[in-house]
Amino acid sequence: MTSPTPPKFKFEAASAAAATHPRSPFDGHWQRNLAVCMFGSFTTIIAMTLLLPFLPLYVEQLGVKDHAAIVQWSGAAYGATFLSAALVAPLWGRLADRYGRKPMLIRASLGMAVAMALIGVAGNVWQLVGLRLLAGLLGGYASGSMVLVATQTPKDRTGWALGTMSSAIMAGNLVGPLVGGALPPLIGIRNTFFAAGAIIFVAFLATAFLIREERKAPAARKLDGGSAAGQTGWAAVPDKRPLVAMLFTGMLLMLANMSIEPIITVYVATLVEDPGRVTMMAGLVMSAAALGSILSASRLGKLADRVGHWNVIVGCLAVSALLLVPQAFVTSGWQLVVLRFLMGLSLGGLLPCIASVIRHNVPERVAGNMLGYSTSAQYTGQVAGPLLGGFVGAHVGMRAVFLGTCVLMAAGAAWNWMAKRRH
Repeated sequence: MTSPTPPKFKFEAASAAAATHPRSPFDGHWQRNLAVCMFGSFTTIIAMTLLLPFLPLYVEQLGVKDHAAIVQWSGAAYGATFLSAALVAPLWGRLADRYGRKPMLIRASLGMAVAMALIGVAGNVWQLVGLRLLAGLLGGYASGSMVLVATQTPKDRTGWALGTMSSAIMAGNLVGPLVGGALPPLIGIRNTFFAAGAIIFVAFLATAFLIREERKAPAARKLDGGSAAGQTGWAAVPDKRPLVAMLFTGMLLMLANMSIEPIITVYVATLVEDPGRVTMMAGLVMSAAALGSILSASRLGKLADRVGHWNVIVGCLAVSALLLVPQAFVTSGWQLVVLRFLMGLSLGGLLPCIASVIRHNVPERVAGNMLGYSTSAQYTGQVAGPLLGGFVGAHVGMRAVFLGTCVLMAAGAAWNWMAKRRH
C-alpha cells in the first residue's frame, strides 16, 4: 500500500512546478480584458454603422436638396470614416507597440465619443464629411482591441479569444443599422449621435479602469526577435511570406463579403415576384452572412487552436469558393439567404485566424504595427469590393460577380496552401 505524500513534499513539488512553468500575474486578467474589448468594439462599430438607414435624411437636413447630390454626399460621408481609418491603422499599431496597447484604446474610445457627439451638431454637409473623417482618424478601437487580445491572451487560447472578438465586431455591424433605424423616430437624428457618443464614453471608462496590460521589461523586449532587436516595422519580420499571405487574405475576405453589396437589391428583385418584398428580402440576404459569421467565429477559432490556424484559413476559403457557385444560379430569394448564411459560417473563422498567424510569425514588439497593416488591407477590400462588384455587375452581369469572387476565393485558398507548405 502506497503511503500518502507528506505535505512538505507536496509543497516542494508544487513550488518546483511553478518554477518550471511560471505564471505572469496578468494571466488572470486576459478574460476581463477580452470582455471589455468586446463591449468597446461592439459599441464603436455600432456608432460607425448606425447612420446607414438615416444618412440621406441627415444630409437633406443639412441643406442638400438635389436627389443625385444627396446620394453622392451620403456615399462620401459613409466612406470617409473607413478611408481615414485605413490610412492611419499602421500608425496607431506602431504607436501601440511603442507606448502600449491600452493607451491606444483609451485614445480611440475617447476620440470616437467626442467625434460622434460633434457629428450630432454638424451645421452643413462639409462638416459632416469632415467629422466622419475625424472619427476614422481618432478611432480604431476594434483593430486595437484585436492587437491587445492577440498579445495578452495565452497562445493556446488565442484563436478562441480572437474568434470571440470577431463575433462582437460582426455583431456591431449587424446591430448598428437596426439601431439606426429604430432610434431616430424616437429621439431624433441628432440625439441618436449624442446617445452613441455617451455609450462609447462608457466604453472609454471601462477601458481606462478595467483593462490591465502586461508590458515587457526592456531586457525582455531586447531578447524578443534575436539579433534583429534594433529593427522596426517590416525589417523586424524575419520571414515576410506568412505576413504577405495574411494581408492578401484579409483583403480577399472583405472583398468577398462586400462584392455583392451594390447589386444585391437588383439581384433579389429578379428572384422575388412581389415588389413590396424586395427590400425585406435584400435586408435578410445582407444580414445572413453576418449572422453566420457571428455564430461560427469563436467555434472556428477554437478549432484552429487545435488543428492549426493556417489549415482553417485554407478550408474556409475553399468552402466559401464552392458556396459562391450556386449563389449565381438561385431561383428564389430564400435560397440566396440560406447560401449567404452558410457562407458566413465558413468566413467567420478567417479574421481570428489571420490575426493569430500574424501574431505567431512576427516579433511581439512589432505585432501591433503588422496587425495595423492587416486592418488597412481589410479596409482596402471593403472599399474595392463594392467598386468591383458594381462594375462587373453593370458591364458583365450579376452572375459574373458571384463567379468572379469564387475564382478569387479559390485562388486565395490555393495560395495559402502553397504558402503554408513553403513556410
